[in-house]
Amino acid sequence: MADERVAIVTGSGKGIGRGIARRLAADGISVVVNYQKDADAARETLTPAQAAAPRSMSIQADVATPEGAKQLIDQTIAAFGRIDILVNNAGPFLVKSVFDTEIDEWRRILDGNLSSAFYCTKYALAVMRAQKSGNIVYIGSLNAETTRGAPTTAAYNAANTGLVVLSKSVARSEARYGIRANLVSPGFIDTYAMSDSDRRELPSLIPLGSLGTADDVAEAIAFLVSDKARYITGAVLNVHGGLWV
Repeated sequence: MADERVAIVTGSGKGIGRGIARRLAADGISVVVNYQKDADAARETLTPAQAAAPRSMSIQADVATPEGAKQLIDQTIAAFGRIDILVNNAGPFLVKSVFDTEIDEWRRILDGNLSSAFYCTKYALAVMRAQKSGNIVYIGSLNAETTRGAPTTAAYNAANTGLVVLSKSVARSEARYGIRANLVSPGFIDTYAMSDSDRRELPSLIPLGSLGTADDVAEAIAFLVSDKARYITGAVLNVHGGLWV
């Protein structure tokens, strides 16, 4: 299909990734819903996406490994012949101090958040360079562009600060090929991972007075991958309701 656009959203079985996949599909973009294990959750993302963009599909792949990331890119190319948008959303979370963090936990957090984005970007770039176009969006974390101490989330914050450097580096190197790269950093977003106590206590910390939603993040990404953002690359966009500005 000549006018078809294709987007990969890693880790889009649930949460923010689900919101992103559904929002892009609403714009008629054929979405590849990527998941690691939970096929039922992926189907819950895919069904409404297909209602808006019928050729959307799901691909199971562990993008925290180079083999899984390559599989995701290769299967997408086999199905569509192109990749217009890559949203690097996958990434586990860990609340532990450096002292308490085990070596395998450190590796899991860095591989899941930072290495996965590198692997997917690396394999997608060959396709995007050949197309002379592409959009890559990285999902970071709250104020990831500002280096600050993280007493209980050191591994996660280190990985997401690395994503800022990766996204800006890709923006600089790939602009000549018509490829844009930006990063979106969500604040406190109300997803399945949010506890009831979080929902009660966190809004008072946020200047806008409420938790964000997956749709809030998805709208920012829909803008960044659109022609309206044609002159935006290397940007960090915080979607956090004014928290910690």
